[in-house]
Amino acid sequence: MGLILQFVLLFLTCSIPSLLCQVTEFVSIDCGGTSNHTDPKTSLAWVSDSGIVRHGTSIEIENPNDNAIQYQRRRDFPIDNKKYCYTLNTTERRRYVVRTTFLYGSSESENTYPKFQLYLDATRWATVSVLDASTVYVKEMIIRAPSSSIDVCLCCATTGAPFLSTLELRPLNLSMYATDYEDNFFLKVAARVNFGASSTEAVRYPDDPYDRIWDSDLAKRQNFLVGVAPGTVRINTTKDINTNTREYPPVKVMQTAVVGTQGTLSYRLNLEDFPANARAYAYFAEIEELRENETRKFTMKEPYVPDYSNAVVNIEENANGSYTLYEPSYMNVSLSFVFSFSFKKTLDSSQGPLLNAVEISKYVPIASKTDRKDLNVLGEFSSMLEIGDMIEEGDPCVPVQWAWVSCSSNVPLRITKIVLPGSNLEGEIPGGIKDLQELTELWLNGNSLNGTIPDMSNLEKLKIIHLENNRLSGLLPSYFGSLPNLQELYIQNNSLTGDIPPALLTGKIIFVYEGNHGLHRNTKHKSHYKLILGISVGILAVLFILFLGSLLLLRHFRTKTPSQRSDDKATTPGAFSSRKSTIGLMAYSTRAGSLMDEGVSYYFSLAEIEAATNGFSKKIGKGSFGPVYYGKMKDGKEVAVKMMADSSSHGTQQFVTEVALLSRIHHRNLVPLIGYCEEEHHRMLVYEYMHNGTLRDHIHDRVNKKHLDWRARLRIAEDSAKGLEYLHTGCNPSIIHRDIKTSNILLDINMRAKVSDFGLSRQTEEDLTHVSSVARGTVGYLDPEYYANQQLTEKSDVYSFGVVLLELISGRKPVSPEEYGADWSIVHWARSLIRKGDVASIIDPTITRDVKIESIWRIAEVAIQCVDQHGSNRPRMQEIILAIQDAITIEKGNDGKIITSGSSRAQSSRKTLLTTFLDIESPDLSNDCLVPSAR
Repeated sequence: MGLILQFVLLFLTCSIPSLLCQVTEFVSIDCGGTSNHTDPKTSLAWVSDSGIVRHGTSIEIENPNDNAIQYQRRRDFPIDNKKYCYTLNTTERRRYVVRTTFLYGSSESENTYPKFQLYLDATRWATVSVLDASTVYVKEMIIRAPSSSIDVCLCCATTGAPFLSTLELRPLNLSMYATDYEDNFFLKVAARVNFGASSTEAVRYPDDPYDRIWDSDLAKRQNFLVGVAPGTVRINTTKDINTNTREYPPVKVMQTAVVGTQGTLSYRLNLEDFPANARAYAYFAEIEELRENETRKFTMKEPYVPDYSNAVVNIEENANGSYTLYEPSYMNVSLSFVFSFSFKKTLDSSQGPLLNAVEISKYVPIASKTDRKDLNVLGEFSSMLEIGDMIEEGDPCVPVQWAWVSCSSNVPLRITKIVLPGSNLEGEIPGGIKDLQELTELWLNGNSLNGTIPDMSNLEKLKIIHLENNRLSGLLPSYFGSLPNLQELYIQNNSLTGDIPPALLTGKIIFVYEGNHGLHRNTKHKSHYKLILGISVGILAVLFILFLGSLLLLRHFRTKTPSQRSDDKATTPGAFSSRKSTIGLMAYSTRAGSLMDEGVSYYFSLAEIEAATNGFSKKIGKGSFGPVYYGKMKDGKEVAVKMMADSSSHGTQQFVTEVALLSRIHHRNLVPLIGYCEEEHHRMLVYEYMHNGTLRDHIHDRVNKKHLDWRARLRIAEDSAKGLEYLHTGCNPSIIHRDIKTSNILLDINMRAKVSDFGLSRQTEEDLTHVSSVARGTVGYLDPEYYANQQLTEKSDVYSFGVVLLELISGRKPVSPEEYGADWSIVHWARSLIRKGDVASIIDPTITRDVKIESIWRIAEVAIQCVDQHGSNRPRMQEIILAIQDAITIEKGNDGKIITSGSSRAQSSRKTLLTTFLDIESPDLSNDCLVPSAR
């Protein structure tokens, strides 16, 4: 906890990144060291682990690495079936680099080198296999701390003894190494390479204020950076490099690079524990002075990654200048064990490709730990132990169980058995024992436990209880007689008093209670047995009669119901019918049963639909799977009828999806489903009629273009954002629309917006990604990350909505070679202008009168964040709504400025856009879509 308090105090007084603040939070442990010391190379303080761990032996090694003090000794742990752990204090949800190093040293007396397992909490980190006694093996993990502490454990040796040389903890800047997957995955560093390095020495603190280790590309290791292309040269500069982006690579690393003078850069290296899914970064900075007629453009040829491999890298353009970092990333890419990568210059480039550094990390699934309540109870028992060998470390269940517990195999892991006989326990039995819901055996006999027996009445799985030979006192709990699975109870030789529950004396339970002189049998219950038996028989007879009566009534009701429905239909023609259709048999059910059983969607007959639409005479549009017709029900209600033209299985799935989802979601900014029809190969959806059509009609219809001022566009943006935000956070599981576009945003009679067309929607799953065999959506709105890797998240909808925002600002279509030329899309066109601070050039000329530049900038800013190439960088819908509301507030204010190209506010907003990084926490959702939103 000391580290946590220290971090809070420092955070209040220091800016990030700050070299001074960062280093004071470093934890550097010299394992096996005999005293604290300071490393003369880095000036980092190292502490001995002699007061941190209770086990193991400090061993002096014979060939220390570079005479560094922390590598002159190591700590060896016993060769047994236990695990040995170091506990490090952390700040929950903060990101850290956790690093272990292993230097075995020469060992003439050992026949084999060690091989053992390394764990972080319950997650298997690595297999440590020593092949060379003089090599320092480094294992590094990037984590977001899951709790206020973490355990680094060694165990399971197959040869030799587990050992450790150093253990390091390095806190990171709040924005660094954020991914969409960090709730479920750690990042295990596989490679971090400094290209063009001046020596074989790695770069770390103080050159890197976060003390990451950047290996030199000159280092000589087996299969490390081989296959170098001819013409590869090394370059460097002494000029400062602007590295203030998300990952903050050190300036020293970015001041060196390699260049493929013959047009190609290529390398090959082995990645430990691959093939696997990985997060990969390439770091580029133009550190050569290019003449006016010189260009450096190149593409990535290996590995081939769809959507990325065809992208042209122009470092100066991408980074907005020379000596500035550009860091394209691949958030989730599959890489092989033998990793080859290459870059090749384009035909119109005069200079070869350049590379400063790369960083590759493997996604490691976070294993489940023991249930937190169980951990708290075992902590109380551990604090009572006096025998050193009985006190164990780390998680009690994984990777190996503590000697005195047994655990379940289901997730979360629960304690099923506690065995502590004769362990010199003193004091009272912890009251928290009632939280061990899976406990089946409790062995606490032969100790010096006193006080009363705590409440264990809810531990229904208890089978065996040993409490004998202690100093327990007070009444024997009556709940022992009602534990349903109890087989053996031993309480002899204590000082318990009171009546023995009769159920313990029936002979069905092994019950031993001698030596408790205050215990006695309760005989008064015997006289009531016959009375209780007679009453029980009478009650059973009455219940049997009632049961028969219920069956007869139920049979009568089921026989009557069909005729009643028929009569109801005959007397109310044109009313909503409750007949069931085959859709109820399509195995697409909601929580309470089939769609019809939900009672929230109505079924219309084909005749009713034909009458309402006057034989489908008035076509008003086209939806994702067919034409849309205007209709009017007999009660006067205006409706829109969407007919499915696609009879394929995909079309049927769209129909079923839309009915199922809209039958259970209710929000004022989502188009409500009135009912549906499925008859004679016709499938139709009946919606509330939206009098003002689609948003697309209002901003893109050149013939019948209807003017929308800026305030109306902001209101439409806010309405549709709230509808989309409800799908993402108001439903459990959340819903991804997958086809957000202006033609799917409809406007009612009051010009309020509602999101429609849910045929492509998907409910999210609780895993790493939502993988689809085919990316579906509309060109121009489709998230490139989703298209490239088929991984569907809520951020795919955010991208599409960002395109809608750009359309609202500009009045332009999402894709148009005529309007955008080589940029071809609104995203590329708008991004280039906004980055230059020229927001005025993208504004729809029809809204420029009296609109305020601050309001435009606020929407442009969030729109560009929405269409970021990487989903992890995009805001969530809650953030977008706040930005839109900010813009509305600005528009309503009295202190705005009319648009001018030289507005100082525009320049200020541009800086905000280019320097803001979001670190948004996920909401904790427990509500369900069946509950109407209060938004």
